[in-house]
Amino acid sequence: MHLSTHNWMRAEPLEITLKRIKRLGFESIEISGEPLQYKPKECRPLLKQYGIKCWGAVTLTLGERNLAAKDPKQRAASVDYMKSVVNMVHELEGHEITIVPATVGKVVPDGTPEEEWKWVIAGLQEVYALAEQHGIRIALEPLNRFETYFLNRADQAVALAQAVGPKCGVCLDVFHMNIEEVDMHAAIRASKDRLVDVHVAENNRLAPGMGRIDWAALVETLNECGYKGALTMEAVAPIDRTPVSPWTNQVEQNPVDISPEQLKFIQDHGSSLLSEEYYTMLYETASKTLLPLIR
Repeated sequence: MHLSTHNWMRAEPLEITLKRIKRLGFESIEISGEPLQYKPKECRPLLKQYGIKCWGAVTLTLGERNLAAKDPKQRAASVDYMKSVVNMVHELEGHEITIVPATVGKVVPDGTPEEEWKWVIAGLQEVYALAEQHGIRIALEPLNRFETYFLNRADQAVALAQAVGPKCGVCLDVFHMNIEEVDMHAAIRASKDRLVDVHVAENNRLAPGMGRIDWAALVETLNECGYKGALTMEAVAPIDRTPVSPWTNQVEQNPVDISPEQLKFIQDHGSSLLSEEYYTMLYETASKTLLPLIR
């Protein structure tokens, strides 16, 4: 296992992210699934410069992106988007693409369970076929019930992966598992044959080491299951605006240029624009907590 990270949680140049994680012992990055923003020809030299590999990418399934949409044109556009992320990962020599099938934040279905299951499988099979051509694994990620109605638990993700194809995998996120699974260790064991990616954050979605998750036990379970992939940092810090906040430096006072879509995505996840000092502290804590367990 090794440490990886997403980069959507703070709007900053990729080089700043790479410089930080290199110093703290991270080995790879799971780049935000925005191929127009993270052009491979611009990202490749930076990854090489800092000695950081592209582990893969995660789809930002926002707005009209939705494989479970009733509108066939909307589903087709979502498939095209996900294919573009596969191509980005291929150009960056990545390993996997984590896919959230339905729109993040959408909690009302468009069709019957049978219709949506069929629509999602059909769309994923198109993406899967392209990923197979490039030697890239796709990993289906369940989210908690407050972010999606479609896929919430590991057993659901495994069933969907089985319906898509023999090499279709799953991605398990410790924060979401903490909400939805009766026993997250049992869920990991039941998913081990298809486990491609693991996202890490505390029960409060802060960095590992800032909550109540037993990380030593979790890493032990992953080792038992033969998991060799990344532990991908995805701490999404809630903003404390009260007088009792322990973090006086939490919010960025001089925000960088950020698109309205990016800002909305971050805010929809209960966070806001974080200061570099506070954000770096999250990564330092994750590194101190996890590195001794996986080396």
